[in-house]
Amino acid sequence: MEGILGRKLGMTQIFTEDGTVVPVTVIEAGPCVVVAKRTVERDGYTAVQLGYLEQKPHRVNRPMMGHFQKSEVPPFKILREFRATPQEVEELREGQKVTVEIFQPGEKVKVTGRSKGRGFQGVMKRHGFAGSRDSHGARYHRTPGSIGQCTFPARVFKGLKMPGHMGNRKVTIRGLEVVEVLPEKNLLLIKGSVPGPRKGVLIIRKEGKE
Repeated sequence: MEGILGRKLGMTQIFTEDGTVVPVTVIEAGPCVVVAKRTVERDGYTAVQLGYLEQKPHRVNRPMMGHFQKSEVPPFKILREFRATPQEVEELREGQKVTVEIFQPGEKVKVTGRSKGRGFQGVMKRHGFAGSRDSHGARYHRTPGSIGQCTFPARVFKGLKMPGHMGNRKVTIRGLEVVEVLPEKNLLLIKGSVPGPRKGVLIIRKEGKE
C-alpha cells in the first residue's frame, strides 16, 4: 500500500541518542479497512478504496449501506482511494486491515489535509501587505491601496490580491520524514508540522507515489 488515513493528534518533541531535539507531529493513522478494489477491466484503472472511522449504520444512506454490505464491512465516515499496482490490488482482499506498519522510520512521506479556516481576512493578514502609514494624519491604515487603472482599461485585472476567504483549503506538504512508528498504538511520528487542526483528517502517502 502507498498510503493510509489518519487524524492529527498534536505536536510534541523527542530526543535522539545524541541529545538532539526533534519536533514531531503525532498522527493516529488507521487502522483502515479495504472497502473496494478498482480494476482495469471494470474501472479503467487500479486502486484500493480504504475506509476510516467507523460510524453507526443509521447515519448511512441506503446506497452507501449497500456498498458496505457488498464488501461485508462496517460503515465508515471517510472513504478515500489510493492508487495501486495490479499485483497489489490482487493481493489485497476486501475487509483486510491496513496499519501503520506499511511505513518505516526514515522514510519520506507527503501529508495532505485541510488548512485551518481563518474566515474573511484583509490583505495584510491574507497576503502580507505592509499597509498604509500609521501616522495620525493618515486615514487608511490597513488598505490595499490602488487596485485599478483610469479610463483604460477601466477595470480591475483578474487574480489581483485582495481581501477574501482565507484558509480551509487542501494543502499537501512533501518531503516529511517518518521518525518513529508505533504499531501497537497506531501512531505515526512525523518530523515537522502538517496541515490542519487537531483531530483533522489527513492522508499520508509515500513520497514518489501519486
